[in-house]
Amino acid sequence: MVRCVLEEMRIRSLGVIDDAVVELSPGFTAVTGETGAGKTMVVTSLGLLLGGRADPALVRIGAKSAVVEGRIAVPAGASAVLRAEEAGAELDDGALLISRTVSAEGRSRAHLGGRSVPVGLLSELADDLVAVHGQTDQQGLLKPARQRAALDRYAGDAVALPLTKYTAAYRRLRAVTTEVEEITTRARERAQEADLLRFGLDEIAGVEPRAGEDTELAAEAERLGHAEALASAATSAHAALAGNPEDPEGIDASALVAGASRALETVRSHDPALSALADRLGEIGILLGDVAGELAGYADDLDADPLRLAAVEERRAALTQLTRKYGADIDAVLAWAEEGAARLAELEGDDDRLGDLTAERDALRAELAGHAQALTDARQEAASRFAAAVTEELASLAMPHARVSIDISNTEVPEGADGVEVGGRTVAYGPAGVDEVELLLAPHPGAPARPIAKGASGGELSRVMLAVEVVFAGTDPVPTYLFDEVDAGVGGKAAVEIGRRLARLAKSAQVVVVTHLPQVAAFADRQLLVEKTNDGMVTRSGVQVLEGEDRVRELSRMLAGQEDSETARAHAEELLATARGDG
Repeated sequence: MVRCVLEEMRIRSLGVIDDAVVELSPGFTAVTGETGAGKTMVVTSLGLLLGGRADPALVRIGAKSAVVEGRIAVPAGASAVLRAEEAGAELDDGALLISRTVSAEGRSRAHLGGRSVPVGLLSELADDLVAVHGQTDQQGLLKPARQRAALDRYAGDAVALPLTKYTAAYRRLRAVTTEVEEITTRARERAQEADLLRFGLDEIAGVEPRAGEDTELAAEAERLGHAEALASAATSAHAALAGNPEDPEGIDASALVAGASRALETVRSHDPALSALADRLGEIGILLGDVAGELAGYADDLDADPLRLAAVEERRAALTQLTRKYGADIDAVLAWAEEGAARLAELEGDDDRLGDLTAERDALRAELAGHAQALTDARQEAASRFAAAVTEELASLAMPHARVSIDISNTEVPEGADGVEVGGRTVAYGPAGVDEVELLLAPHPGAPARPIAKGASGGELSRVMLAVEVVFAGTDPVPTYLFDEVDAGVGGKAAVEIGRRLARLAKSAQVVVVTHLPQVAAFADRQLLVEKTNDGMVTRSGVQVLEGEDRVRELSRMLAGQEDSETARAHAEELLATARGDG
């Protein structure tokens, strides 16, 4: 089966590494070296490539930035390829190139297939490409929430489907419960708000304003307040245009224009230009007549009634009372009234709404209880299979008498407390169901099954972690597994068995192990030695692929601390022979 393979990484100015290339095997690669040589920088580098947090303290002193570049061979159609191509990345001869730069000031940049991308995209790809495990992951496995997540991952769709239904019902229940609590706790505030809205709406309804009425009344008040002056001006203007009946000898504009028209009428046929001017004078005469008529009508219609003015001012005062409270003008007041009426209807419907919500909440609790029971049943079925599979793996890791079991329980809550009824009991619930999952270990016959946090030594915990990951590999395979000293606290025969099991895992996935155990390193398809130079830096030549005599020397050093010890060399050669024989 074609799968993703991390072929190599180039690391520059990261920690103690100046410039080094790490070439990995598609099978099992062991990374070894003395303490402080920079082995864990391999893990750190891969973490950066896959969207890990960028720590400027990782940048080598004196360097402006640290750079990690990786080359991952990917089969066409892989989900990682599709995500990368969506981001505009291009493959390089069937490989995906990833780079991450971390500046000494803390800035971080990511590139994928030659295209600058958000760091978050690298994190997305990590889910499909690599499973990273170190001693911190072992500590994480001690947490019940992580153990439940591990069981759910193993169960697959059997748990995922009821969990999806449960989660949807849980979210709706939380939303409905929050709304019920809000309506209940804010009942007094909402009643006060309703009273204020009723008062305002009654006040507006009592005045009965019309849209734009304030503007119309302002114009009318202005006109009525100056009625005498307006009438006098209109009369004078009319007399100037059409003459004053009381002064027959007076000269007006209409008469003058008429005289001018008559003067031109007799000669206009002799010159087109003069004829055009005569036409324009005729038009002026018509306009003067129209304006004079409108002025006469305006003066006659002008209402100077003081009673009307008083009524207008009284109405304006009533409207002003509204605009002071509810809006800048009457249109805004009417808009407030419309919104207020809708809000009041909502508030007055709270009792009905509360009843509906309470009924929905009770129905959701019943629905949630059903989904929770289905989820518990699925987890219990998967737990027995998961525990049996991990127990079987532990037998291959020099723990033949160990037994792993999974305890699934829940917590009963007092009467009246928030809970759901499952199996005739009211129990606490959360976003992942009602189950509390705990991984138990009985390391030998007769020993009680205890939580792995209390029942497992450091070496046993390492093997339990490896066994769990191997079981996962059979159900939800990841292309590359990276273990950072997951064999801590292990030695002797157990270390040999861990090396043997990692080699088996490498037949179906790429495995990279940072280790200090020669029993583990001997089973690797490729062993890399991380070595400092005299100035304390790891250079390009500081990461070597060990073969033949060089590998025997390194295994001898790991066994006895002496490369030239004949006893250590014999033991190293025996380890290699054992590993080859298993292969």
